[in-house]
Amino acid sequence: MTETVLALHGVSKSYGQNMALDRVSFSIASGEFVGLLGPNGAGKSTLFQIVAGLFAADVGDVQLFGLSHREGGSAVLAGLGVVFQARSIDLDMTVLANLRFHGRLFGLSGAALLDRITALATQFGLAEFLTRPVRSLSGGQQRRVEIARAMINRPDLLIMDEPSAGLDTTSRGDFVSLIQDLAGKENVAILWATHLVDEVVDADRLIILDNGHIRADDSPAALLAATGATDLDGVYRAFTGDAARLTGEQREAKDEVLSR
Repeated sequence: MTETVLALHGVSKSYGQNMALDRVSFSIASGEFVGLLGPNGAGKSTLFQIVAGLFAADVGDVQLFGLSHREGGSAVLAGLGVVFQARSIDLDMTVLANLRFHGRLFGLSGAALLDRITALATQFGLAEFLTRPVRSLSGGQQRRVEIARAMINRPDLLIMDEPSAGLDTTSRGDFVSLIQDLAGKENVAILWATHLVDEVVDADRLIILDNGHIRADDSPAALLAATGATDLDGVYRAFTGDAARLTGEQREAKDEVLSR
């Protein structure tokens, strides 16, 4: 049976008069790779902060691994890995020190922690950099350190908010391949927030968020068929761009997806 690792039920969050999220609902199953697309200001970062337990929703409920944030407390976050858009590692500490510190937060120590760090460093191509300060690494290598850190507790769900920001094209491509391997080979559920459609072209599902509302939630193939777009960039524009540019058939297809 496929396990639901994340479920949002009618989640809303506002900052004063600004409604960042408005009755957002969706779920993610184990091993599923889901792309969360949306322009800047769509509500993606707020959604991630709520899922990660940094903020509480004004309305609605978030469940991780079948437990509500309200019921499970901090323990419910034990199976979650998080990579935020802004760098959140100590640049002056070595790669090894960063990973050791984070592992200890999850109760790892001694030989078990060292074995886990060694395995992750090998998996993410960091073995030769373990004794180097993170600051001395390239942007792509620093992001690999953050992924390794997020995976140190063997999470069942990895959420990433614009993780490729600042990377060059080659590093971004390598990064996408790395994440796809996690979903495909290790059965880790992935929620990847981005505004770059090429990063999630191979996702199992795409959720399009705009102005705090979910505009679409379906497979890439289904969204292409529904909108009549020739590529995912066209799908993205159909749900977040100027509706007047759509043909009559595309507009009807868009309305049909929204009504599901």
